[in-house]
Amino acid sequence: MNNLKTMRVLVTPTSYGRHNPGLKEELESSVDEVIYNTTGKPLSSQQVAELLPGIDGYIAGLDYIDRSALAFADKLKVIARYGVGIDRVDLTAATQKDIIVTNTPGANSASVAELALTMMLMLARQIPVATQELREGEWPRLNGLSLEEKIIGIIGLGAIGKHLAKRLASFNCKIIAYDPYPDNGFAEKNSVGFANIDDVITSSDFISLHLPVLDGTRHFVNASFLDKMKTGAFLINTSRGEIVDESALILALKSGKLGGAGIDAFAKEPPDADNPLLSMPNVVCTPHIGAHTDGATNNMGRMALVECLRVLEGKEPKFRVN
Repeated sequence: MNNLKTMRVLVTPTSYGRHNPGLKEELESSVDEVIYNTTGKPLSSQQVAELLPGIDGYIAGLDYIDRSALAFADKLKVIARYGVGIDRVDLTAATQKDIIVTNTPGANSASVAELALTMMLMLARQIPVATQELREGEWPRLNGLSLEEKIIGIIGLGAIGKHLAKRLASFNCKIIAYDPYPDNGFAEKNSVGFANIDDVITSSDFISLHLPVLDGTRHFVNASFLDKMKTGAFLINTSRGEIVDESALILALKSGKLGGAGIDAFAKEPPDADNPLLSMPNVVCTPHIGAHTDGATNNMGRMALVECLRVLEGKEPKFRVN
């Protein structure tokens, strides 16, 4: 068994241990040294490259871990992703350097689903507009929408999509979903109707995206997709920014084709200050915080810690992805 007391670990999620300081204490007592990300945001490839020399284990946030960064990994044995997405990790390069990559499936599913539902309700009741006008001394009489009897489309009925469907059940709405690998048992038990992708797009009053970033899902939501949506419908994206063509989305919002959008993930993070999505009154924007709750961060922190230490000890991890 390897001696953990000789090893150095890099930890970059800025929320790591926030709700459970014992995670940091456990990690720091297990290894020789722990280096933390002090920038307050995900690291660029160059920043990762500067930190990797001499590092044995890496508990990684949403950093850009590409081939050029991994070229500086002279001792690295494991990248334990704090979360499920691995689109910013070059798996081919990691595998070629015998670096094991793990993730934390299911750890943040409930929290992301709750944010998606929150965005639906905020948009339906025009909460951002109402709040802003009230702060400006006005007393607006805004007509909102009820989720009751509306059609909610879920694209990607995996762990997060399923949590969202279960939470929507009490709103007496019609839930339809598209997933290339449909779980018919779950759908039947939770009153979810599977449909083809075009029917979900054209029928839904709200569409919530829960997709991984793959070659076939980049700009999955493009001008053609948005044109098929109901006029006045709403789009929610709590997955990845690369899924949505932001230019097309901005045009659809400005033209009135869409009633609004909820965006937790941007094509560029953080987005530029002049990104039009940040100033639109019918858009709810959050800084990729879907997984930032006490429950999710505790779950992800624990799972990533266990996976990282298992690999450093020479054991096989439970959630290996390469």
